[in-house]
Amino acid sequence: MHTKNINTHRIEIRDYFMAAISVDCVIFGFDENELKVLLIKSDLKEYKGKPSLLGDIVHPDEDLETAAYRVLRDRTGLENVYMEQVQAFGGINRHPAGRVVTIAFYSLVNIQHSELKTQENELHWHSMKDITDMAFDHKDILDTCYQRLQAKVIDQPVGFNLLPKKFSLRDLQNLYEAILDVKLDRRNFRKKFFAMDYLVDLNEEEKDVRHRPARLYKFNHDKYNLHHKKNLGF
Repeated sequence: MHTKNINTHRIEIRDYFMAAISVDCVIFGFDENELKVLLIKSDLKEYKGKPSLLGDIVHPDEDLETAAYRVLRDRTGLENVYMEQVQAFGGINRHPAGRVVTIAFYSLVNIQHSELKTQENELHWHSMKDITDMAFDHKDILDTCYQRLQAKVIDQPVGFNLLPKKFSLRDLQNLYEAILDVKLDRRNFRKKFFAMDYLVDLNEEEKDVRHRPARLYKFNHDKYNLHHKKNLGF
């Protein structure tokens, strides 16, 4: 068995692994009862005009998370947004410039409370239902992050990040139906959430709506965090 040392690794990196690392950010939002994602138009000749995720090459002095937050800040002006690392995508021919391995991150933001500071490269929100073709392998990355969101929203109340602080049960169900892409039974849905006991009745109703005003609620983050810690044994 051949034993490698640090010099062997250096030679391999120099001779065989001339590759770049990038980050791509999938930013989900919810508006007009639709799940949306923040995209730009690609400015590369090979993908001219196709929608693209927000991404860039990782700089030599950056770790992955620093690069992801830089991309988000520079491309959108958004800050203080939590992002979660999903997985790596390393198809050999995924980038026309050469070997580039990308790390995908995803985040959930409230569109109404997230003002975009730039419109470069036609940055705007796209409905998930309208996206069919994208630059690079970004459609695969988007689909993978969407599947992660769907799996997570079933077990954890992550979807509340997409809602305003005050919301109706109708808003909440519309959100879950948009994420899961399925029609949910109204009575069972409400029964499930009331059983969790994470909703706080604000004793307020919707205003300036065409339909019958619904009661407003907020998510009890403190109660959820306490319950979550207990389940983890803390």
